[in-house]
Amino acid sequence: MPIAPLRETILECLSDARSHSLEVQQKALHTLASMTKVSPQNRSLLAQTDGAISYFIMLTNSSSPIIETLALAILFNLSLNPDLKQSLADMNTIFRLNSIILSPKSPHSNRLACSLICSLAMLDKNKAKFGVAGTIQVLVSGISGPRTPASHHLLSSLAELVQFHGNCTVAVRSGAVEVLIGIVESSDGEDLSGTSLAVLGLLARFEEGLNAIIRREQVVSCMVEVLKRRCMLSKEGAAEILVRIFDESEGCVKDALRLPEFSTVLADLSVRGSLKAREKAAQLMKKMTGASLDTSIDGNSMFLQWY
Repeated sequence: MPIAPLRETILECLSDARSHSLEVQQKALHTLASMTKVSPQNRSLLAQTDGAISYFIMLTNSSSPIIETLALAILFNLSLNPDLKQSLADMNTIFRLNSIILSPKSPHSNRLACSLICSLAMLDKNKAKFGVAGTIQVLVSGISGPRTPASHHLLSSLAELVQFHGNCTVAVRSGAVEVLIGIVESSDGEDLSGTSLAVLGLLARFEEGLNAIIRREQVVSCMVEVLKRRCMLSKEGAAEILVRIFDESEGCVKDALRLPEFSTVLADLSVRGSLKAREKAAQLMKKMTGASLDTSIDGNSMFLQWY
C-alpha cells in the first residue's frame, strides 16, 4: 500500500483516539494496534508521527482497562522494530511500566507491560536503564506473590534484564535467588520452574549470584529433586546449576555425595536426557568420581563405577 494513504489513515486514527467518545477512541486504537501488529513500515510511520508515542504512553494511565491495554499493545508493537527500542525506553515510560506491574488494572495489561519491558531490554543499551529505574525489584516482588497469568512474563523479563551484570547484582540483593528457588520447589507448574532455573543459571554466571545460590540451604538436594522430574528444560537448568556450584564449592560436592540416589539419577539423565542434559550429566559424573576417590570424603562409592 502506498505511504500517503497509510499516513492519512494513521492521522485519522490518532485524531479519533483523542475523541471524548470511548467507543470511537477504542475503535481507533484497535485499528492502530492491528496496523502495527505485523508491519514494520506501519510501526515506523506511526512512530514518526509527531506526539504519537507520548500520547500512547499517556493513555496507559487511562481509567479504562481497555484503553490502557490497547495503548500498551500499540507500544509493544512499536518496540518490535529494533530502531525504535532505544527511544521508547525513556525513564518516564519505564516508571509507568513499573507502576502497571505493581497495580495492574487487568491481567492482560500486566502481561503486556512485562512483554514490553522484555522487548525493550533486548537492546543491551536499555538494560541498565531498567536497573536504575527499579524494575528489577518490581519484577522480583511480582514473582514472589501468588501465581498469576503474568508470572511467566515476569520471569521472562527478569531473565532478559539479569544478563547485564549490574542488574544481576540488584536482583541478588533483592532476594531473587530465594524467590526463584521457592518457585522451583513449588508444584505450581513445570513451565515456571524451568524458566526460574534458567534465570538462576544466568545469575550463577556472576560471583554474587553463584555465592547466593551456594549459600541457600539444601540447594543441592533441591536440584537433585528437579533432576527426577519429567520436564527436560528443568533438568537441563538444574544440571547446569549443579555444575557451576560444584566447581566453586567443595561443600556442595560433599552434600551430593551423601545423597544415595544421586548416582542413579545422573545415570538415568546420561541415558535418557537431551543432548545438553547428557553433557551436563557427564561433567557431573566426572566431578563426583574425582570426589569419590578423595579418601577424606565419605561419599557414594557408586560413582567409582564410572572411573
